[in-house]
Amino acid sequence: MTLHFILAGIFLAGHIWHSIRARGEAAGFNFRQGDMVRSFDRVETGNLATPVNSSDLTLNFLKNLPIYRPGLSPLVRGLEIGMAHGYWLIGPFVKLGPLRDTDNADLAGLLSASVVVIVLTIGLSIYGSASFQAQVQTIPQTRLNSTLNTLDVPDSLKTADAWSQFSGGFLVGGVGGAIFAYLLLSNADALLQVIQAAI
Repeated sequence: MTLHFILAGIFLAGHIWHSIRARGEAAGFNFRQGDMVRSFDRVETGNLATPVNSSDLTLNFLKNLPIYRPGLSPLVRGLEIGMAHGYWLIGPFVKLGPLRDTDNADLAGLLSASVVVIVLTIGLSIYGSASFQAQVQTIPQTRLNSTLNTLDVPDSLKTADAWSQFSGGFLVGGVGGAIFAYLLLSNADALLQVIQAAI
């Protein structure tokens, strides 16, 4: 049985490798000469095309992330992104933090993850106030066009008020995600008993 999983993993990795090579060669990359990165006409954009970031698979994956998904309000975008970050941030503090071997490891992880979410929210707020309120006072800037099919932040997030809603949603979602993970960790024994009783 284990051999089947190992062979399936090898075949899947081979399939992904050959898919990337085929897509890269179709986009103009020459793998035999070591041409893995292709620059565009204007290097000022700071964007390079590789077989990974230019593939349809990567772009379709990125289109479904909450920051790029169409039809969401800034508050909902912030809630989704915050919940994911808060939920996953608690783990490293619980398992690798200085209180990992104590009874209060879960609580310390919750507090640490909440502090990180607050710091990230402050950073988001500073970015929004510096980026979007400064554009009102300056002359319009011309944007550099690149030939890469990249994703751009939706227009609904390009105002100071929308970014403020996004930052507030990130704070609420991040702390909520950390609290949810804390409740799961602190009640893990009860959850296991419920699952075992159901089986």
